[in-house]
Amino acid sequence: METVKKLPERVIFPRGARIAGVGIANDHFTGTAWLQMLAPDDTTFHCPVGNVTFEPGARNNWHKHPGGQILLVTSGKGYSQEEGGHVQVIREGDVVRVLPGVKHWHGAAPDSWMSHLAVMPNSDRGDATWLEPVTDAEYQAIPYP
Repeated sequence: METVKKLPERVIFPRGARIAGVGIANDHFTGTAWLQMLAPDDTTFHCPVGNVTFEPGARNNWHKHPGGQILLVTSGKGYSQEEGGHVQVIREGDVVRVLPGVKHWHGAAPDSWMSHLAVMPNSDRGDATWLEPVTDAEYQAIPYP
């Protein structure tokens, strides 16, 4: 399987700042990802929205949100998994809804960039709780379609 290193030509929202890998270190990601906040967390809406772009194979750690999370996949192919559940393949146009307090992770497939809008409703309930990484062994054991 050949890894695609080039960012997709069609990018809906700005890629933003590098948050993992080479550049600004971040203990919550494996590989390189970028974040562009599109709607800040504020006291009116309590629903920040960020555009997150993952290079092939990049993923975030297991984590949970006290207010839940909604992912709107805008490009590429990736994975999402809730604790105890099967890994879902996610593609452009998919919507992933994670209930409040549910442990989960998401990221790009090994041969594809992936971007999604991360919507964090009810942010007034608190910040995400970041947990352990998805190990390389766990990630590589995913049956790749």
